[in-house]
Amino acid sequence: MTDYAQSRRRMVDNQLRTNDVTDLRILDAMELVPREKFVPASRRAVAYIDEDLPVGPAGSGRFLLKPHIFGKLLQLARIGSDDIVLVIGAGTGYGAAVLSKLAASVVAVEDNSDLADAATEVLLDLGIENAAVVEGALVDGYPSEGPYDVIVVNGAVDVLPDAILGQLKPDGRLVVIEGRGGSGAARLYQNSEGAISARFGFNASAPVLPGFEKAHEFEF
Repeated sequence: MTDYAQSRRRMVDNQLRTNDVTDLRILDAMELVPREKFVPASRRAVAYIDEDLPVGPAGSGRFLLKPHIFGKLLQLARIGSDDIVLVIGAGTGYGAAVLSKLAASVVAVEDNSDLADAATEVLLDLGIENAAVVEGALVDGYPSEGPYDVIVVNGAVDVLPDAILGQLKPDGRLVVIEGRGGSGAARLYQNSEGAISARFGFNASAPVLPGFEKAHEFEF
């Protein structure tokens, strides 16, 4: 039988700490949340490997991000205990569960009804009361509950819609992975008195979330 608690400790020690995740709140949260409950039963034995794990139907393009990449994204966002957070791409709810330990409240939007139902069920089973999964188009964010202190895009994008950046509060932060493969990078966007600034965070790669792909251009 797999010792998941030991697997979580190893994930924190061997994947997060060694990749410069130093925020103790993030380390504690990721050691506490049972990642194995957010992956299909057939993949629970590999729930803690440092790879992007498929969680949706075949071809759905839905994954849990590599643990160290996810941890570094959260550290880049500088999440406070009073913050209201939006997760774009709830998937099975792992990101919302971790963020529930760091922020005051979490809204996680998901466009796949089966994934949204599964995420809600796991969050309820774990007794998490300050995170909710809602259904909606990922590219729209979730403006009805905004604006937000922090927005976490739970996957990579080719294009980041302005409508999502517009859901940040003054001084609000958004973290996202832009680009693909070796050219991918995590970036931090911040709303500074109505002007959006961006800065490089770290090199990173992740699967592109459905709906955030660059439109194909006609070539002569």
